[in-house]
Amino acid sequence: MPEKKESGKENRVSTGVPGLDELLSGGIPKGSLTLLTGTCGTGKTLLALQFIYNGAQEGESSIYVTFEETPESLKANAKIFGWDFEDLERKGKVFFVKYDPYHVEDIIEMLENAIRKTKARRVVIDSISALGMYVRDVPEIRKIIFGLSTVLHRLGCTTLMLSEILAEQKNLSRFGVEEFVADGVIVLYYTRADSQYSRSLAVWKLRGSDHSQKLHPYRITHKGLVVYPNEEAYAGGL
Repeated sequence: MPEKKESGKENRVSTGVPGLDELLSGGIPKGSLTLLTGTCGTGKTLLALQFIYNGAQEGESSIYVTFEETPESLKANAKIFGWDFEDLERKGKVFFVKYDPYHVEDIIEMLENAIRKTKARRVVIDSISALGMYVRDVPEIRKIIFGLSTVLHRLGCTTLMLSEILAEQKNLSRFGVEEFVADGVIVLYYTRADSQYSRSLAVWKLRGSDHSQKLHPYRITHKGLVVYPNEEAYAGGL
């Protein structure tokens, strides 16, 4: 177990996902950057929306940066789970930014200006892996990731950085650097055992803090993700 630090509730940010905070010793450490990674269909974007929505309910301004889906699509999907982001936008609590990956060279400056303008305390980057479709130079992508990490840490934002990995991929990120710049790593799995598919979650690291070392099942319900902290998932398919 790593040395436990900042265990007080005032130093934690709730994910808004039932059961997940229990695996994180009360929530995500405030001002940290967490890599949320997994294969297609694991619910990464849903968890990120849940995180942003919870922050708005707590009175915190948030920014959701998307490279792929449009804000309209994200908000429409969120309504299925009862989350009205349009109302939160009108109240100035949530800001969706659809960023053109073809102009990714100025994303760091854009994000910093947006955070300062909105005083956002929570940020979602969805997703880092999408950059690979537009920026073919891996060293350049790594440079961008390091730059984003530096700005987000300096401004004290609690951030979820999403990354999609391929089913056959064994490492935790697409470009081999995300897990190293992140303070925490949460991995979502969607695996098959015999004729059944199941979803499970693991906290791979949470820098400077205790966290669960086990694999836990979760479900996507009509109210969003629900994690079962008192249950263990079958790891045979991983």
